[in-house]
Parts: sequence; structure tokens; C-alpha cells
Amino acid sequence: MENPVGFGKPADKLVLIVDDDESVRELIEFIVKKEGFRTEKAADGEEALSKARAVNPDLMLLDLMLPKFGGFEILRELQGDETGGIPIVIITGRYTDRSTSDMIKQEPNVRDFIEKPVKPAVLTALIHKLLRTQPPVKRPA
Repeated sequence: MENPVGFGKPADKLVLIVDDDESVRELIEFIVKKEGFRTEKAADGEEALSKARAVNPDLMLLDLMLPKFGGFEILRELQGDETGGIPIVIITGRYTDRSTSDMIKQEPNVRDFIEKPVKPAVLTALIHKLLRTQPPVKRPA
């Protein structure tokens, strides 16, 4: 079956996963790749910025608590150049009150906010919605 009009293929989309916890990075990468997306990973703020500029991902999944640059600095930094159009989903394990999450959502490049532990179904539905892609057809076993 062909993709519906206006929907792209996950294989055409690149997702940059930024988290300083390797196990979280691996888990999110597994979830995202299972949906058919290509991935790049970064372990700290500095690497996240250089990768974002080098590969210009279609979406960035960004942890707020990072070494070298925090998530807020990355958000601001990415707004300043050709990476300003990269949609960002914030993923954080730290409890954030409503005013903080609302403040983060006000940033022009932030599309949504997910708390850890990440629920795979929530994450994949959000990625497909933001990137306008069709989830892979699950074949019965």
C-alpha cells in the first residue's frame, strides 16, 4: 500500500537523539529505529550543537540536563542560525512544574515535552505526527 498523500517515509527522516545517559540514548535509538527512522546521537551539549549543524536533522530529541551546555543553551543557540527550523522535543527526567514546561514550550523551536521514563508509544506517535510520516505496518506474527 502506498503512503497517503502528504506523508513521508520514516527512512527519509533523520532524528538526532541527545542525552548524556548512554542507556537512555540506546533505548530511544532502538525505539526510533524500529519505526524506520535514521538516527544520530550526541552525549553532551557541545556534540549536540556540532551534530545539529553538520547533519541538519529533521527532528531533535533533547534532554535538558546535559554536560558542557544545558538544554536551554542549546535551544537558544540553535535559534540563532540555519538550525533554527529544526523542531525539538524536550525529554527530561527532572520534574518540571507547569510554569517551567510552559516556558520551555514558548521557545519557537520546541514542539513538545516528554517526561522520562519515555513511553515508546507516546514517543513514536509524536515523532510520526511532527514529521508527517506513516508508522510501519505491523504484520501479524
